[in-house]
Amino acid sequence: MDGTSTVPDPAASPAAPPAPAVAPPTPPVPLTALLAREDLGLRQIAGPDAAESGAAIHWVHTSEMADPYPYLLGGELLLTAGVHITDPVGAGVYLDDYVARIVEAGGAALGFGVAPVHDTVPRALVTACDHYGLPLLEVPPRTTFSGVARAVWRLVAEARHAELRRVTEAQQGLATAAARPDPVPAVLRLLAARLGGWAVLYAPDGAVLHTAGTAPGSAVRQAVRDLSGVVRPTGRTGPAPASATDSVGGVGGVGSTHLAAYALGGGQGFALGIAAEQREPGDHTITGVALVLLSLLMGRHQGAAESARSAALVRLLLGAAAGDVASLLGADEWTVVHARGDAGDDPVAHSVAASALAAALGSGLVDADAGQDLVRLLLPAGRDLAAQPGWTLGASAPAATGDLRAADAQAARALRRAEATRAVLVRHREAGLASLIAPEEADAHARVLLAPLGDSQALTGTLRTWLSLHGSWDRTATALGVHRNTVRQRITRCAALLGTDLDDPDVRMELWFALGRER
Repeated sequence: MDGTSTVPDPAASPAAPPAPAVAPPTPPVPLTALLAREDLGLRQIAGPDAAESGAAIHWVHTSEMADPYPYLLGGELLLTAGVHITDPVGAGVYLDDYVARIVEAGGAALGFGVAPVHDTVPRALVTACDHYGLPLLEVPPRTTFSGVARAVWRLVAEARHAELRRVTEAQQGLATAAARPDPVPAVLRLLAARLGGWAVLYAPDGAVLHTAGTAPGSAVRQAVRDLSGVVRPTGRTGPAPASATDSVGGVGGVGSTHLAAYALGGGQGFALGIAAEQREPGDHTITGVALVLLSLLMGRHQGAAESARSAALVRLLLGAAAGDVASLLGADEWTVVHARGDAGDDPVAHSVAASALAAALGSGLVDADAGQDLVRLLLPAGRDLAAQPGWTLGASAPAATGDLRAADAQAARALRRAEATRAVLVRHREAGLASLIAPEEADAHARVLLAPLGDSQALTGTLRTWLSLHGSWDRTATALGVHRNTVRQRITRCAALLGTDLDDPDVRMELWFALGRER
């Protein structure tokens, strides 16, 4: 059995019917599909065979930079005509470094255009691509780079459309199954059919409650059962992960059976197990929809927890102090989590996505109506918190019930840092200057320092992102989705309003500190 992975699966943060709240990931384009286009005439001349390696690309980028690393996001087919190669015969060391940087940036393949700069692909480039395992494509003179890019976008659009249609149909079917008289078996049957595999629902003690699909061999069934034990908290001293994956059989992942186990929301120990010979990008979303539905359908087994939460709410409304009802919620310390997803402006989709996030994190304490697409959750301080696909998360430090207001502010600041730095999860950390200054004084200083910027979210957001990316115009523009000239104009405006030199490292440090305290 291959090494078990307990990194949260994308299905742990699903969308739900009738419309996807979190779209399935766009399937990458197999490099073989691009090579098969006769109108392009592309030919692989170096690197591992595309068919055997399963190489795939997500997008196309053209660059004649000697070091394209800062401009690559990973997964690109990088196209170049070799303008930066002035001496192809004596450029062995240079091209070795060039290819190494592309691989380091996560580039998927390199396309070299023959003519008008070079009549042939430099031999040193072929050698370097073979050495670093980077597929190298020869682009003939008749094929333009824009033609290659257009072909990739068309293949991406076709794959995206097909996957969205498949996922949408599965979501609608699962919603219909959940309304049947026997909803749990019906949802499992449809899930197994859509994934082309086997699905099983386990009780907290590991007993099989329901199965669907063609049962695999005893070894695979036992492997799924063992994997479900990873996500079930029963008998565990520490927190259990929300999901776990593994595979059995095959060689190097080829011909193997893919396994996955997911904890149902609520933290009561129910688990969903999956075994399938193939995994498509949209399978995560389909499984996630089923996970949410099964969590809701199995909710009747969680009456005790609901009763405790109801009692806590009633006591709070009747005047009890927060600390007096904390024991009813099952934890002495809590982590406040702020989350923002991509469900769009649809309030129904936002509410469903928030419920899916709560289920994935195992929390029944969720505020989906916090405003501005924000979701707030409370997690017991000892529970594992991991990134969730489709969400940006900010988490507070563990806090006692009486300190949750301050923890809420910590989570808000952590979420802003996550959005500014394009991180999927940022945890609050109070160190350095922040630990030496009283919070009230720090907040007051931040308000005075940033007052000239007023309430302009465009200016403060741009300044925060620009500082987090060390003053990079291009990366800030990419992070904000605006033109680099817009970034320059906003930063210039900030400097003018603040009356300070933003090239001064001391000024940058003070502004970063102030922006971190902004509420």
